[in-house]
Amino acid sequence: MTATKQDILIMLGKIAQDYWQQLIDAHPGNDSLHRHQRALMPVFALSDFIARSCIQDPSLLTLLLEEGLLGAAHPDYADELRTQLRDVSEEGALHDQLRQYRRLQMVRLAWLDLTNQQDIETSLEQVSLLADALISAAYEWCYEHLAKRYGYPRAEGQQQAMLIIGMGKLGGGELNFSSDIDLIFCYPQQGETEGGKKTLENQQFFTKVGQKLISALNQITAQGQVFRVDMRLRPFGDSGPLVMHFAALEDYYQEQGREWERYAMVKGRVINLQDSATEELSAILRPFVFRRYIDFSAIDALRNMKALISKEVRRRQLTDNIKLGAGGIREVEFIVQTFQLIRGGREQDLQHPSLLTILDVLKQREYLQVQDAEQLREAYLFLRKTEHSLQQFSDQQTQQLPEEQSDQLRLSQVMGFDDYAAFVSELNRHMAFIHEQFMQLIGDEPETQDAEEISDLVDLWTLPLNDEEALPLLQQFVCQQKSEELWQKLKVFAEEMRQRSMGKRGRETLDKLMPCLLHLVLENEQAQQLLERMMVVIKSICRRTTYLELLLENRGAMEQLVRLCSASPWIAQQISHFPILLDELLNAAHLYELTPLDGYGDELRMSMLRIPEQDLEAQMEALRQFKLSQQLKIAAADVTGVLPVMEVSDHLTFLAEAVIKEVVLDAWQQMVARYGRPAGVQGDELGFAVVAYGKLGGIELGYGSDLDLVFLHNCNSQQQTDGEKAIESGNFYIKLAQRIMHLFNTKTASGDLYETDLRLRPSGNAGLLVCHVNGFAEYQHQEAWTWEHQALVRGRVVFADTSLAEEFNHIRKQVLCQPREIQKLRDDVRQMREKMREHLSKTRHDDTAFDLKQGRGGIADIEFLVQFWVLAHSARYPQLCEFSDNVRILRTLEIHEIIDPDWVNVLTQAYLIYRNAGHRHTLAGEPAIDTTGDLNALQQQVSHIWQQVFE
Repeated sequence: MTATKQDILIMLGKIAQDYWQQLIDAHPGNDSLHRHQRALMPVFALSDFIARSCIQDPSLLTLLLEEGLLGAAHPDYADELRTQLRDVSEEGALHDQLRQYRRLQMVRLAWLDLTNQQDIETSLEQVSLLADALISAAYEWCYEHLAKRYGYPRAEGQQQAMLIIGMGKLGGGELNFSSDIDLIFCYPQQGETEGGKKTLENQQFFTKVGQKLISALNQITAQGQVFRVDMRLRPFGDSGPLVMHFAALEDYYQEQGREWERYAMVKGRVINLQDSATEELSAILRPFVFRRYIDFSAIDALRNMKALISKEVRRRQLTDNIKLGAGGIREVEFIVQTFQLIRGGREQDLQHPSLLTILDVLKQREYLQVQDAEQLREAYLFLRKTEHSLQQFSDQQTQQLPEEQSDQLRLSQVMGFDDYAAFVSELNRHMAFIHEQFMQLIGDEPETQDAEEISDLVDLWTLPLNDEEALPLLQQFVCQQKSEELWQKLKVFAEEMRQRSMGKRGRETLDKLMPCLLHLVLENEQAQQLLERMMVVIKSICRRTTYLELLLENRGAMEQLVRLCSASPWIAQQISHFPILLDELLNAAHLYELTPLDGYGDELRMSMLRIPEQDLEAQMEALRQFKLSQQLKIAAADVTGVLPVMEVSDHLTFLAEAVIKEVVLDAWQQMVARYGRPAGVQGDELGFAVVAYGKLGGIELGYGSDLDLVFLHNCNSQQQTDGEKAIESGNFYIKLAQRIMHLFNTKTASGDLYETDLRLRPSGNAGLLVCHVNGFAEYQHQEAWTWEHQALVRGRVVFADTSLAEEFNHIRKQVLCQPREIQKLRDDVRQMREKMREHLSKTRHDDTAFDLKQGRGGIADIEFLVQFWVLAHSARYPQLCEFSDNVRILRTLEIHEIIDPDWVNVLTQAYLIYRNAGHRHTLAGEPAIDTTGDLNALQQQVSHIWQQVFE
């Protein structure tokens, strides 16, 4: 029969009354106790720990209730402990003080928790802060106590400290109420003590400190225990040294560190220091814990760990365990830490040890759906509140649901339920949700494909079959001729893979992956070409097991890879050159969800905020990864029809502009930090402009296009910059331009950022990298050739202060609107076009093929026609100078009746069709040459217009 709310109150009242009587009997002369009976009865009913603590030491009640400690704000534990231990000189007194302070504060926290005067997040934080303070205070006392005898440990003239790494929930700042603490001790450098009666090596000194610290915390005295201390997570476990110096620690984790140690170290946190030594240790541990590339080996490692835990739960018959059971606390930890281990190397805000903090990051990044992340957080906090309550009943480390009716009634009361059955129902709901999320992410085994479907392909890949055995297997999927061609390619590829060194785990993963991949390839109509592309990708990643595991663990990512490589060999080539792009395939919806044209700058800034400002190499790599991933998304949307072909160049152009702005601002900050600001530059101004020519200037960028750029400045001062390492202000801009080119052209793991061409600057390669805007104007008016004015037609500011942009636009308009002698202009343009065609056309000796750009009637002819008309007629029609893209200039020519509307329609149609065909050829990995003859009619029409104008 289920107990009612009234029954619960009666039973808990009897427990409280019994403890109250024990308190009175133990302290018969203490009349002040009766004043507190009303306050004590509710907590005596809920916690044996609180009741027994008060019976043992009624002074706790004086501090908590009479001196107001219970109702006050949470204290600064570290400061209070430092004060209390200041005059302690004996080890026994240290032990007593630590235990008394721990009992007082834990009684206070349990009281607030069980009466629901603080939420569970606050409780987790406060227990962790208390633990940090107790450990740090004990360490400081032991360190100073030993230093009086042996002197202070030193190395290279610097005093050394022992760093205490808190692991598990202590490291995450979310410690259980009654918990072991897992610690690792280390110190920076070998050396010896100085200034004591006896000299010790640093290793010996810190070993003594560690031993005394463990005793101070772990030893059970009449006052109880501070914490149970577990040192088994240190390198080599119980058989390893108690303390290690940084170099030995680094060697261990690089050479012998295991997957479970990576998992454990995710929550590692130095709890007693925050200085340069802490940063040095972090730099040592970070590469071991967080791999540079996305790391799907983490899933398999966590799956194996979960299997061991489940086996242990069954062996020990741990039913109703809210930590280790299905849907328990450990599964939430696995879910969160899976994302940390997989992506933490690239995304530094995933490197935080706190589970709740990381859950928020996963929600913001949409790695978990918002609703799922919020529900997971709610479920986790429900379980942690349950766990805390269970442990606060008796200050015992337990995660088992209670069998005693009294504890079941207590739990119902604290958790806010009318009866225990209602609590269990809610608990089961939360745990079912957690387990569902866990299985979706980690599961028991990767769900790839029905084993029967691919069993023949498993044999095909793994067994040394001869032709007679292999061909019938392939002929289940393709015709006889194709099967023979495919088998020859596959046989050679398989043999090549067998000879490659890739490690046991890599080979096992490849053998699991290839049959699934082959099945997808063989379903494709272009199986032979697709297999060739997939082989290139697999060759590029076969030594990076993490990428093989990514595809094996994510069926959707594998399907996206096959789909995109089938649509475009250019995409296959990009992925093979930059395997980090595989990360983009994980979320199909995200892959095809293009950034808005005006959103690239914001996306890039958000991405760069995650990179430390001082890490220039990481910044350059992040820029390249952003550009590559966004370019892949554009191409994916392009080849699958999500993005209309008319908008491809728009997206590529706006992406490039966002990158240019970020590069300029990064270079500016670096130069200002080194030299100070140039004289005369005010506020947020830079006095610097980037002008784009060519395809970027014309908003017509293609895949793999280079950037034609010109740099300008308007600094008129000869004064020095205002930094410590001052230079002449004009020279500052030359160094700024050099830095910008360095950021663009330096090759990192992800290649260069963009190929850049500065030859259109005044005087070309002989000119300065950056030109004063007045000098630019003078050059354009007095020295520039006709072809340079043609190039200026497509000139456009892509980054500048407003005043400098207006100045450039004014100069451009003045130059383009100059009156010109038409026949000379016509001759200059025609001669330049013929020279260009002679040098650049790929089909000038082949009448059956059409070079889309340089061939007669191609893109360059249309561009030269437009430039000729702008230069010839802008003196009368300045509106021709407003735009830099050919399509809008052609419309303006039509509006002012400069050319026939039929010509405008032909040239616009041809220009767009040629450009779109060029995109298609690029994505197909082919030169932009048409051999179909489909464009002959357009080509003839454009050539006819050219002849009318120039010949």
